[in-house]
Amino acid sequence: MEKLYDRLKELYPEMVKIRRHLHENPELSFEEVETPKYIAAYHEELGHEVRRNVGGRGVVAVLRGGKPGKTVALRADFDALPIQEENDLEYKSKVDGVMHACGHDGHTATLLVLAKVLNNLKDELEGTIVFIHQHAEELAPGGAIAMIEDGCLDGVDVIFGTHLWAVTPLGEIEHRTGPFMAAADKFDIVIQGKGGHGAQPHLTKDAVVIGSQLVMNLQQLVSRRVNPMEAAVLSVGAFEAINAFNVIADTAKITGTVRTFKEDVRALMEREIERVVKGTCMSADAGYSLSYKRGYPPVVNHKEETDFIARIAQDVPGVTKVVEGEPQMGGEDFAYYLEHVKGTFFYTGAQDENWSETYPHHHPKFNIDERAMLVAANTLGAASLTFLKEAAKKEEAAVKK
Repeated sequence: MEKLYDRLKELYPEMVKIRRHLHENPELSFEEVETPKYIAAYHEELGHEVRRNVGGRGVVAVLRGGKPGKTVALRADFDALPIQEENDLEYKSKVDGVMHACGHDGHTATLLVLAKVLNNLKDELEGTIVFIHQHAEELAPGGAIAMIEDGCLDGVDVIFGTHLWAVTPLGEIEHRTGPFMAAADKFDIVIQGKGGHGAQPHLTKDAVVIGSQLVMNLQQLVSRRVNPMEAAVLSVGAFEAINAFNVIADTAKITGTVRTFKEDVRALMEREIERVVKGTCMSADAGYSLSYKRGYPPVVNHKEETDFIARIAQDVPGVTKVVEGEPQMGGEDFAYYLEHVKGTFFYTGAQDENWSETYPHHHPKFNIDERAMLVAANTLGAASLTFLKEAAKKEEAAVKK
C-alpha cells in the first residue's frame, strides 16, 4: 500500500497535466472522439488489454495481476457540458460553448494515473482490475447502459466509483448506504392555445396565461400529493413563448425535471403531471401534448461495499474526514452498474478552502481543487488492493477448511 501511495504522489504532476489537457479540449456527450483515443492510447502504452468503442464511445482496459483472484472495476466518465467557460485560467477550454463543468476531466486523469501505478504493482496484484472509461454521463440515456450491454461488467465482482465534489471540503469522503443520488426524469409540455392580437384577448386562448397557471399547479404536486416523509423535486427549467409585445401567444413550451428516490413516488409524479396538465388545459379549452421521459434510475449503494469504503478511507493519505453524506437530488448513470454488480459510489471533496467563492457543478465558473484527484486515486487504489487481498484470504481460508 505504501508503494501505491508513494508512487501516486510522485505522479501527481502528471495527473494535473492530463486533467488540464482534457479541460482545454472538452467534448460533448455522444460526440467524444479525441478523448477516448487519448485514453485508449494511454492504456495501450501500459500494455493493458484495451477495448475501444465499447457501447459506442467508451473505453475498457484490463490489468491482470500476477496472482489469481477476484475482479474489481473502477469507473470514470469523460464527457463535458454545453457551457461557455468563464474562468480565467491558463488551461481554459479552447472549445467555444463547451467546458468540463462537472469534474469529469479530473475523474479521467485520476483513473489513468492510478492505472499506471497499479500496473507497476501488477506482479503483487491478487486478481484483476477493469478500468471503465465511460462516455456520455451527462446526457440520457447515457453511456453506462450501452457499455454494460457491450460487456464492460463481464466477470466483474465489485465496482467502485467516485465523484470529485466541489462543494465538499478537500479531504472529505462522503459515503451512504442505499439511495444516494436520485432518479432523473424530464418532461416536455406544449400548450396549444389560440393566438391573436394583444388588444383582443377575448378572441384568444392565451398560451402564456395557461402555461403560467400550469407552472403554479405543478408546484403543488410535491407539497400536496407526495407523502411529506418522502423526497421529490419538480423544477420547471424553461418556459418558451416568444412573440411581439402586442401578440398573444398561440403556443407555449414548458420543460422541466422530476427527481425521486422511490419507484412508487416516481410513478405517482408521472401520473399526476399528466392529470394536472390535462385538467389545466381542459379548463382553458386548450390543447396540449406531454412527453415524460424517464432518465437514470437512483444510485443505490450496497451496504457491504459502502461500509468497506468507509472503513478503508480512514487510513488513506489526504483523507481528513469520513462522513455519511446526505442523499443528493442530482442524477448519475453509475446507477446502472449498481443494478448489475455489487458496489458503491462516493464523493471526494474538491473544495479549496482558500477560494473566496465556490461555484457549483454545471456553473460557467466551476472548478476543483486538483489535490482532490490524489485523494481520489489513493482511495480507489486502496479499495482495489484491499478488496483483492481480503478476497484472496477468504478463498484461502475456505480451501483450508
